[in-house]
Amino acid sequence: QVQVVESGGGLVQPGGSLRLSCAASGSIFSITAMGWYREAPGKERELVASITSGITNYADSVKGRFTISRDIVKNTVYLQMNSLQPEDTAVYYCNAAARTTRWGPLKDYWGQGTQVTVSS
Repeated sequence: QVQVVESGGGLVQPGGSLRLSCAASGSIFSITAMGWYREAPGKERELVASITSGITNYADSVKGRFTISRDIVKNTVYLQMNSLQPEDTAVYYCNAAARTTRWGPLKDYWGQGTQVTVSS
């Protein structure tokens, strides 16, 4: 069993910054990738940023404003969000693609989500 827990959401004014954290724990053999997704009201969940073997990928809407980083030892991923705008308001979910055994299947594990609200 793998648990994924996010933290760091909240209310911020336009132009402000927030840092999200996500820790994966439990019966982890290896983590292939970690990433952040978001789901705004009335919209589908979308990829915000991901990191795999040090290679990062960002949605066009956040490039230059958000930075994803990972602490491999701690099985933790961070999302530094700068120049936040009202359209960034959403529930942010952390994802970990992990194996619980060496030859087991690669599965997606999700956190419960953390609310980010950008408003004046």
